Amino acid sequence: MKNAFVIVTLSGLLSACAVAPQQPAVVQSAQASQEQLADAQEKAELAAKAEADAEAARLPKVELTSTLLNQLLRAEFAFRSGDWQGPYLTMLSLAQQTRDPRLARRAAEMALAARQPEDTLAAVRQWRQLDPQSDEATQYYLGMVILSDNISDAEEIFRKRLEGTPGNVRGVVLYQIQQLLARAKDKEAANAMLERVVGPYRGTLEGHVVLAQGALARGDKVAAAREARAALALKPDSEIAVLTLAQAGENEAQVAELLGKFIAANPNAREVRAARARLLVNDKQFEAARSEFLLLDKQQPDNVTTLYALGVLSTQLNDPGNAERYFARFVDVLGRNPEDERDPSKALLILSQLAEERGDIKAAVGWLDKLPEGDEKAAFGAQLRRAQLLGKGGDVPAARRLLASLKPSEPVAQAQVAAMEAQVLRDAGQNEQAFTLMQAATRRFPNNPDLLYDFALLAEKTGHLEAMETSLREVMRLAPDNHHAYNALGYSLAERNVRLEEARALVEKALGMAPEDPFIMDSMGWVEYRLGNLDAAEAHLRRAYGLRRDPEIAVHLGEVLWQKGKQADAQKLWREARAKDPHNDTLRSTLARLRQSL
Repeated sequence: MKNAFVIVTLSGLLSACAVAPQQPAVVQSAQASQEQLADAQEKAELAAKAEADAEAARLPKVELTSTLLNQLLRAEFAFRSGDWQGPYLTMLSLAQQTRDPRLARRAAEMALAARQPEDTLAAVRQWRQLDPQSDEATQYYLGMVILSDNISDAEEIFRKRLEGTPGNVRGVVLYQIQQLLARAKDKEAANAMLERVVGPYRGTLEGHVVLAQGALARGDKVAAAREARAALALKPDSEIAVLTLAQAGENEAQVAELLGKFIAANPNAREVRAARARLLVNDKQFEAARSEFLLLDKQQPDNVTTLYALGVLSTQLNDPGNAERYFARFVDVLGRNPEDERDPSKALLILSQLAEERGDIKAAVGWLDKLPEGDEKAAFGAQLRRAQLLGKGGDVPAARRLLASLKPSEPVAQAQVAAMEAQVLRDAGQNEQAFTLMQAATRRFPNNPDLLYDFALLAEKTGHLEAMETSLREVMRLAPDNHHAYNALGYSLAERNVRLEEARALVEKALGMAPEDPFIMDSMGWVEYRLGNLDAAEAHLRRAYGLRRDPEIAVHLGEVLWQKGKQADAQKLWREARAKDPHNDTLRSTLARLRQSL
């Protein structure tokens, strides 16, 4: 029975590639000297101080009388006790009396915390009236107005902001305006306003791009493509223009051709190359995608997004050596850039698993030791992994003591502890003890489908076939969309060469839920093989092996080819399986049954 454990997913790659806007170059560049960084930090601190001084200079000097202090304290205490309306009205009244915008801001905070949008808008409006030069007040005001039923007040603010913005940064402001208007409830009014506001700048690259993004937001791909092409006509090497045009594409093939032509003409276009790489991932062209990311890595060696993508793709391509190298670089670069807020935890867990797979238990534990503190859930998972590694390293008593020291309060976590203790025993060859422990755990947590599924795997391994099937049937009842359960039972029946039509129905159901899962394709191929349908078996298994070059799939495909008289091809596949997993049980049993040697 197969229990596929994929250490990374392609969704992880896609989310890793879709990062937030880059930090300023002085912060991001790995080549920036310490002097440059210090200079930038000093300038930022001076700018912040100047802004604070300017704000202090324009705020009114209000005398904190005993009466005013008493009113403020009573309002704050009442707010903390759960009353918002009285304190809110007090703050607004005092703001009007003192002309202090800070009190209006506090009123807005109170209404916002109470989820009162109209009262929040009223307070923010007063805050802005009392401090018209405050960018923060204007930003809050715009945000509230856009979400209100009447967005007309925003238009004049947008116009003035654009008029006072230098041309070299006007594009950023235009884009911010488009993003704000995209949140409006009245889409038609928002679109009309965007057209009017952008009007004076329509002939610019930025104007065309923003109008294209607005058209995309309302689903008008024709208008979006027209504006994006106009932007490209003004600046044929504009990455943002071609990426916007790509968003308006009708299908991925069309988009791939567009991006490919752009890269051919502009080989240093990083953002476009990264977008093309993500398209290749979507199309499961992993080797081609990795080639694109390798070029990106050559252009900018310490880009963490590129390194993470290369690690994921190397794992997907069953290249653990390079996967480990790229993930290690990813962790190293993050460690040298503490201002980067990306979490290294997933990469560290992958590195731990990769080290374990090559037999280096010490290194596997070492990667776990680098996990950041503060995340209780991650820390709990790390302790489970640590226990498993201790057991694999030969110290089963220490592993069990570690697990016994964990006292999670949640039943799900308690079940995970029990499952891991059984896994430690199983790895040590103590299968019957593991079975007894898991059986007790399933009685304690009878509605936990994950625990029941793990118990089923163990039950089959120990020959308790009735318990295996009962547990899998219960998983199907508790979690009808759990395709692993259907696949596991179907594969088990096929492996034992019994109830083959039922096996096919079970695997077909699993394949319907997860049509791109190579392990379920493998099961279907094995069912067809047992039914004597060698051509269908070969087709399923070849597709599965094309998606994931897993040793067990290779063994199954090899046996089908052997029975079809393609002995040389079969031997080649079995040698590939042995190279990846010299101790694979399926390979050993297959060679013994067929009386073959490699």
